[in-house]
Amino acid sequence: MKLLARLLRALLLLWLVFASYGLQFGLERAFGPTGGAAARETGAGEPTTWLRRRRRRVHAHNAERLLRGMVRLRGVYIKLGQVLSVMVGLLPEVYRQQLQSLQDRVPPRPFAEMERAFERSLGQKPSDCLTRLDPRPIAAASLGQVHLGELPDGTQVAIKLLYPDIRAVIAVDMRVLRLAIRLFRRFLPLRDLEIVHAALADLLARETDYLHEAACMRRMAKHFAGRKDVLVPEVVDALTSKDVLTMTRMEGVKVSDVAALRAQGIDPQAVGKLLLSCFLEQLFVHRDFQGDPHPGNFLVQKGDQPAVPLRLVILDFGAVCEAPVNLVDGLIEALLAFFARDGQRLLAALERMGFVAADGDRELAHRTVLVYFDRLLHVHSHSAQALIDRKPGQLRRLLDPQLDFSELRALAHAFSLPEGWFYVERALVLMFGLVASVAPELDLAKVAYPHLMPLLAARTQAARSQSAQ
Repeated sequence: MKLLARLLRALLLLWLVFASYGLQFGLERAFGPTGGAAARETGAGEPTTWLRRRRRRVHAHNAERLLRGMVRLRGVYIKLGQVLSVMVGLLPEVYRQQLQSLQDRVPPRPFAEMERAFERSLGQKPSDCLTRLDPRPIAAASLGQVHLGELPDGTQVAIKLLYPDIRAVIAVDMRVLRLAIRLFRRFLPLRDLEIVHAALADLLARETDYLHEAACMRRMAKHFAGRKDVLVPEVVDALTSKDVLTMTRMEGVKVSDVAALRAQGIDPQAVGKLLLSCFLEQLFVHRDFQGDPHPGNFLVQKGDQPAVPLRLVILDFGAVCEAPVNLVDGLIEALLAFFARDGQRLLAALERMGFVAADGDRELAHRTVLVYFDRLLHVHSHSAQALIDRKPGQLRRLLDPQLDFSELRALAHAFSLPEGWFYVERALVLMFGLVASVAPELDLAKVAYPHLMPLLAARTQAARSQSAQ
């Protein structure tokens, strides 16, 4: 009964959004855009003034509707909203503004409920082991919420509490998504959806095990032990369990609060560079990366010495993932191929990662990759803002695979989803969106290239040292 209720609520939400846009697109087709058929074909035309105003109202209404629905459904739907909130340029700005509140301002659960969860998990009341526990959470997210406290020795701590029923809610949501996948496969030629579903289920299982997160936190602290510009909280083992995670409290400005960063004299461009540098080291050197880099998981501190002008605080480690060797090696080759403008090298990198399906049309896959590669080479600016500023017609031409309709179905089967790519892709999309929101003019290629070569050398040296032992 619970599954049916959640399914109906989710389907009703999606139907209302799609129906609203269906009416808008119907009106635009009937009364616009101006410029005739040629303008419609190229995307150059625009709807008439009243339709533009109506479209803005539709965007605003649906963004608010989606936020309310996700907050009501909670669980996996809030996690989905967090992803959408950082996908700058892929949704109207009003969606990003509404869904940003899901990063760390989800409506919290009652404090009494969380106190009982603490006692059930640790076998003692908060008053037995803490001199203070603030009933007001500093953050509430899709899976749990965080409260500030103080240990008897005066240590300030942050206590992460898992929602008591969240595992059951996730189980229901994943069954709903499995049903949705079966329906989608009846109408769309999509493959590997089951792999995505399994990967998401695995990710959520790890994010709801705070003992796993504590181990990841210790591991990440070791990775960055030699860097003074990256900070990781310390785990308080005595007050940590599968449902409770206690760590030292960390101060700082939320990474996406550009106005607050500037007010403290912190350059957002430098923050963007540090974010990217930290992520590149995780992925390419340690092959151990944060799979959920959304704004609520980072703070920024102003440094106290010229050599360290700012520090990045990493807060959440439940989604830390290990990247397979073939993916990391392939990504390095793909980036180097892009910088060298070598299409054949890019194809070899994609083959190495496992993107080209063994039973698919390899010639079609290769031809499509080279078409996109050639267009990307003609994109003069590699900043996030350059892509965001492109007009819809320009984006359609950039993404057009230049294939006959009969080839589109074959193309869907020409590519395969490599094992582990779900986590890497999600982290890359989230990190790209986060950097874009903080430093939209930052040239990602220029930042990545000088980091890539020494990181590759460090990873190669580490591999040699391990083999020599």
